[in-house]
Amino acid sequence: MVLYDRIGITYDATRRADPYLLSRLLYHLRPSRYRLHLDLGCGTGNYTSAIHRAGVRIIGVDLSALMHTRAFEKSPDVALCRANAERLPFRAATFAGAFSTFAHHHMDDPVAAFREVARTLTTGAHFVILNSTARQTHGYWLNEYFPLAMKKAIAPFERGEAREVLRDAGFRIVCEEPYEVAGDLQDLFLYSGKHKPEMYLNPMVRAGISAFADASDSNEVERGVAQLGADIKSGRITDVMHSFEHDRGDYMFTVAQK
Repeated sequence: MVLYDRIGITYDATRRADPYLLSRLLYHLRPSRYRLHLDLGCGTGNYTSAIHRAGVRIIGVDLSALMHTRAFEKSPDVALCRANAERLPFRAATFAGAFSTFAHHHMDDPVAAFREVARTLTTGAHFVILNSTARQTHGYWLNEYFPLAMKKAIAPFERGEAREVLRDAGFRIVCEEPYEVAGDLQDLFLYSGKHKPEMYLNPMVRAGISAFADASDSNEVERGVAQLGADIKSGRITDVMHSFEHDRGDYMFTVAQK
């Protein structure tokens, strides 16, 4: 959690709930009126708060002390809990649904964490994961400029993608819905700059993205940023972006049922 205690300092400068992603989370979650729902790995509570404002009873759980503090300061009326995802402090069948955004690849044991979610869900409840797959992430043009950072970012997905982890935890996969980054995306996560390469030249944007903040080689990031800037100026970036085009989507909503 050292990484997210560090990222959390400026996280909300570039990260916020995107309206479209929020609408799809709500659609797949199928929240039950008056019942409680779980946001696992809620960070500073952007999606927790947005779903709360949509009239859904929700509790956000995160292990990072700083993220928890930021979430409470921003939305003191939203229920929050600081806890390890692998040891949730809730009784069985507490929640009528759960979701997790861009989080399971940071967990030490995502299968154990998802088993805990299953334990705390009512039978038939949906658990919605929004994250990328290894195959999708290999298709990001960011690999051209930051190969080592991207290799490290992709590694957790190659060890266990959402659908595999969910199945190992005892869930049944209901559906998978690809998401392709839109030009008006408001949540600036890793590939949010797919159509706006100049975005990655901003150190504040990179500071809110774990793949950059946790890069093993800071010199590679500096070199990559310099090359990206030069390619934007020369126009070469257009050819690079075209060379990485594919039809697999950039992220995936994976919907499972207990």
